[in-house]
Formats: sequence, C-alpha cells, structure tokens
Amino acid sequence: MRIRYVALEVLRQLRNVRNLVFTFALPVVMLLIFGGAYGGNGSVDHTTHLPWLVVTTVQMAGYGAMMSALGQAFTIVNERSLGWNRQLRITPLSGAGYLVTKVASALAVAAISIALVFGVSMAVLHTSLPAGDWALAGVALWLGIVPFALIAILIGQFAKPEFAQPLFMVVFFGMAILGGLWVPLQIMPAWVSNVAQVVPSYWLNKLGQMGALGSGDAMTPAIVLVVWSFALGALIVWRYRRDAARA
Repeated sequence: MRIRYVALEVLRQLRNVRNLVFTFALPVVMLLIFGGAYGGNGSVDHTTHLPWLVVTTVQMAGYGAMMSALGQAFTIVNERSLGWNRQLRITPLSGAGYLVTKVASALAVAAISIALVFGVSMAVLHTSLPAGDWALAGVALWLGIVPFALIAILIGQFAKPEFAQPLFMVVFFGMAILGGLWVPLQIMPAWVSNVAQVVPSYWLNKLGQMGALGSGDAMTPAIVLVVWSFALGALIVWRYRRDAARA
C-alpha cells in the first residue's frame, strides 16, 4: 500500500505544472544567470575553496531540492480541505506510514531536480568537478531535504487554506535566504550568519558544499538535520494520531 501510495504521490507532483516550474525550471534559470554572471572567469570562493560555478550549482540544486520538499505543503492543505486525510485515517496507513510516504515522494522528486541542475551545470556551463565529488554533493543534498519534507507536512497539517500561501512564502523565503541558497552569507551582516545556523537550510547548503569539496566535518550538519527530522517527525505523528482519535 505504501509503495503504491508513494508512486501516486510522485506522479501527482510531476503533473503539477506550478510545482514543476518552481522545482525544475526556476533553479536551472537561476543557475544559468548567476553561474554565467559570476562563475565564468574560473574564480574561487575563498570561504569554501570551491570554484564559484560549483558553489552556485550546489546552491541552486539545494534550492530545487528544498522546493521539491516544501511544495508538498499545498498538496496536504488541499487534501485536508477535501477530506482526503479523514479517508486515509480509516485505512491501515499508520501515522508513521503517512509520514514515510510523504517523505519518500519528496525524495523522489528532489532526486530529479538535483540531477537536472547538476546536468545543466556540466553540459551548459562546463562546470568541472570529479565524478565522485558530484555524487557526494548530490547524495548530501538529497538526504538533507528530509527535514524540509517534514516542515511541509507540518504546514499542511496545521495551516488553513487561506493562510497556507503566506505561511509557505515566509518559510520558503526565510529558509532560502538564511541558508545562503540565493545570496552567499559572507556578504551579509555577521548577525545574519549567526541566526542562519539555527535553520536547516544553512546546514543543507554546508553539507552539499562539503560533498563537492570531498572533505570537511560533515558530522555537525548531519547531526543538526537529524535532530530537526526527529523533532518534526514526532510532532507530525502526534498530530496525525490526535486527528485520528478525534475522527
């Protein structure tokens, strides 16, 4: 049942034109703009010690992956408004099973987005990086989006339809900016970098950069993202069971 439900979720997301634009098209367009403008001269970022083209590619891949996960919030809000969640609660699908299916579908779509951004960067911008480092960066970003999928589920569980859009925009823009996925944090005031270290997007970007570099202490970002995931997952399962008890 879970496998069929995941497949249906993935197909539904791939048929959503709005999601496809923000998940696939926009990261690629931004990569071509920023990569062409700032990375074409072979310059190196002195903070990460990576070529700017690689830094920009990781940022845009992280943005697309994060959008793949967070975009599920609207789907869940719509499901609640239509009563679909109430139907699911009378099936054998448990709270943990519901959580796993949503996360799995987010991971499937994110994998496509990351591969697309990396492929365009290599084919169009001729970004050079060893194959092993590309793979490490991709896997790091892919696994790092789990807490964002859980944030989307949480928004979907609590937000009313009329408040879902503004809440999503606040969370999304906040995560993108504080994570350094649009603008490098080193050009911002120091207090922004300090605040950024609380949010998971900062560590998602860090994990992707460490993968691309092929070195670094990945333990800290991994621990932060795991703690976020467990805390959010526990809250989601509690909410699902509470709604099921009411039903």
